[in-house]
Amino acid sequence: MNFSNRNPEKGLIVHSDRGSQYSSDIYKEELKKNECIQSMSRKGNCWDNACVESFFHLLKVEALNDLKFSNIEEVQYEVFKYIEHFYNRKRIHSSLNYKTPMEFEKDISA
Repeated sequence: MNFSNRNPEKGLIVHSDRGSQYSSDIYKEELKKNECIQSMSRKGNCWDNACVESFFHLLKVEALNDLKFSNIEEVQYEVFKYIEHFYNRKRIHSSLNYKTPMEFEKDISA
């Protein structure tokens, strides 16, 4: 997790599934160092991660469904392009008052 270009408020809740990367000591220490609260889904309960599951559905449908890849670098590029150039900058979200994530973050940082 990279906090270098953001200063999260003390008590930020970081939610994830129960993947090994999220239960590692290194990850937990990074959260602790930045005074974040770790939240993990319950074992076998996909509804705890509904927002993440929704994001991955959108990623597949809006960006990856019709593409064929020759190597992992192509996949990484398309995922990066979708997140950085479309999802965060152009795609409005009803949960963010019909703003893009970048607009929303800019507004709350002002």
